[in-house]
Amino acid sequence: MFLESAKKPGAIEVICGSMFSGKTEELIRRMKRAQFAKQKVAIYKPCIDVRYSEDKVVSHDAHSIPSTPIDSPARMLELSADVEVVGVDEAQFFDETIVEVVQKLANKGIRVIIAGLDTDFMGKPFGPMPALMAVAEDIQKVHAICVRCGSPANHSHRLSKSDELVVLGETDIYEPLCRHCYNAAMEAKK
Repeated sequence: MFLESAKKPGAIEVICGSMFSGKTEELIRRMKRAQFAKQKVAIYKPCIDVRYSEDKVVSHDAHSIPSTPIDSPARMLELSADVEVVGVDEAQFFDETIVEVVQKLANKGIRVIIAGLDTDFMGKPFGPMPALMAVAEDIQKVHAICVRCGSPANHSHRLSKSDELVVLGETDIYEPLCRHCYNAAMEAKK
């Protein structure tokens, strides 16, 4: 009997949640496991994210993995011709073209692992994340711990008064809050 070598089908995995929930940590973990399995990987992040490093994806716990900063999702298609696993951090900062790009990668048999904030500081769906979750085969929502009450936190509460959508920062600008504490904090700002 003749057996064709079967290529594993590609897939899209999304890791989402609030700030300080471990999204990047989980992305790094999955990418390092793929490397350990001797798979060829490529990791991308938006050029604007230079908080910890210009050329590494770095978690809040200081774990890191080399990455390529890109200004457009289309660059992933150009740079990922011979890889088996693609990782994308801070996907919420890319435009909607990322949805088509990751689908093309997955259709080529590439495993695509995406990490990003699912909601912005106002609690609204953030950028392309809802569309990415809609086309993903697997979604993992991770939670931080509310700094006010200790419950699971799913909101990134901005401490500064800026109304800009994108304000890069850490614990000096954001805190993870549960629904109850987030609603109370937003009410107090009125």
